[in-house]
Amino acid sequence: MAKKLRELTFELKAESPSALPTDFLHYGVVGSGDMEVIMEHQELAGAVRIIVRTPVAGFDEVWRRVLERFVNQTGMADARIEINDNNATPVVVTLRLHQALAEIAEGGARHV
Repeated sequence: MAKKLRELTFELKAESPSALPTDFLHYGVVGSGDMEVIMEHQELAGAVRIIVRTPVAGFDEVWRRVLERFVNQTGMADARIEINDNNATPVVVTLRLHQALAEIAEGGARHV
């Protein structure tokens, strides 16, 4: 029997937001298939909207803390992030998000 996916939505603001390229877009699997990251620019008054789809229940607060730390560390603003999780640990989530952001910094990765 397949597990039902839960959808969590967070809207976060960095303590010190910094501009990212307005035309950035990253689609695709980052890493070993335990998580897919989709990032795109979206005008959100400096906020970052993150949608997480995960089969794991009971870790909403862990997700919030991991994502708040990422947004504050990177200063990301005006972005929409979708995460399709397949049981990734918090450390892997952080790593994959940083990898996707690094690809954007290297030239606005576009994967379709």
